[in-house]
Amino acid sequence: MLKSLIVTASSLAMMSFAVAADLPQPQPVPVAPAPVGKAPIGKSPVGKAPVVGKAPFGKAPAPAPAPIITKG
Repeated sequence: MLKSLIVTASSLAMMSFAVAADLPQPQPVPVAPAPVGKAPIGKSPVGKAPVVGKAPFGKAPAPAPAPIITKG
């Protein structure tokens, strides 16, 4: 009787381990590659900002205001 109980318990344990091994496991979400060559909508494209220090063509820069001189 004891021998059959041990055999039954060990068989049940092995079957439960086999069933648990076949259960689906959660997998990490794959990272999608970033789109290449398309500008994001609603944002300025990277690297396309105006160059600082360059005046627009066809327009002269505004003259500097005269210095304020006070005597006293």
